[in-house]
Amino acid sequence: MNVKGLDYTALTIAIIGAVNWGLIGFFSFDLVAWICGNMSWLSRVIYALVGLSGLYIISLYGRVTGMSAQHQA
Repeated sequence: MNVKGLDYTALTIAIIGAVNWGLIGFFSFDLVAWICGNMSWLSRVIYALVGLSGLYIISLYGRVTGMSAQHQA
């Protein structure tokens, strides 16, 4: 998988996680726990993937900043 594909995959997973957190915050409804069970192994894997995706997305800041600097030069 190339970097662009990994970027889109990580962004998609992070967006799904953000929607889940929004549901928790607004409605006290955890969609992942509802689908997979409360802290089952599958829900733990999903939570871990969301966390790893969020950490990976931090690298986008440096690449986006680098791309904008190249376009201005």
